[in-house]
Amino acid sequence: MMFREVFRLGFTVLSLLALAACTSSPRTPAPVETRGSSPKVSAQTVVTAPGAETVKAMPGAENAGKPGFYTVQRGDTLTRIALDHGHSWRDLASWNSLPNAHLIEVGQVLRVAPPNATVEASGVVVQPLGGAEVATTAKPAAAPSPAPSANDEGLGFAWPASGSVIGGFDEAKNKGLDIGGKAGDPVLAAADGQVVYAGAGLRGYGNLIILKHNNTFLTAYAHNQALLVKEDQKVRKGQKIAEMGKTDADRVKLHFEIRRQGKPVDPAKYLPVR
Repeated sequence: MMFREVFRLGFTVLSLLALAACTSSPRTPAPVETRGSSPKVSAQTVVTAPGAETVKAMPGAENAGKPGFYTVQRGDTLTRIALDHGHSWRDLASWNSLPNAHLIEVGQVLRVAPPNATVEASGVVVQPLGGAEVATTAKPAAAPSPAPSANDEGLGFAWPASGSVIGGFDEAKNKGLDIGGKAGDPVLAAADGQVVYAGAGLRGYGNLIILKHNNTFLTAYAHNQALLVKEDQKVRKGQKIAEMGKTDADRVKLHFEIRRQGKPVDPAKYLPVR
């Protein structure tokens, strides 16, 4: 009798527990109401996601991807960007109102074409020059380089050193010619121009001089042991501008580049046969 009562009591308790489990609903947090207007986001910040930290927009971000502008990548320097686009670093600093040319940030967007130039989507720059508009290509597609003196705009490039060529042009591995010689051998300006860079701030080039000859051509002279000219100085074709050396190189040599609208071209196709 007692066993039957205990069994009945236990069955009743289990039934009540099962009923409670079926009728109760899961507890959920109370809804949160946000009062007031949405937070304002300044022009200098970008909200990535709800609850995420805001990210500062880089200077010039509104121009990213537009013709005539360049987005700074890791490892870039203003000098290298200027060389790759055929301009002086001072021009880029001026066009972008940079208070310190040594401070540029990854993601920053820089103007790399003159402010008074119209850059079309194809990369063609239409720039006023001497009262007339002249069309040039900012970053031309890969194409065979012109024959010597055929398209050098009358500059008539000359050899910058008398030594033999020890390294030929390779667009991927060697963006110019390597010319051998002895430490102290003269390095000569390949054409009339103006010094737009003289220093050692470009990795892999050592003591470097860059000459601007016109709106199309630059020449670069690397690994010198001594620099004999200063920035903004005008030089004449054949003038001694440096002494050959091996700064940032494995041997004494002159690394010589010709750049057409910032693009390296084979100097051998522009220099006279010797």
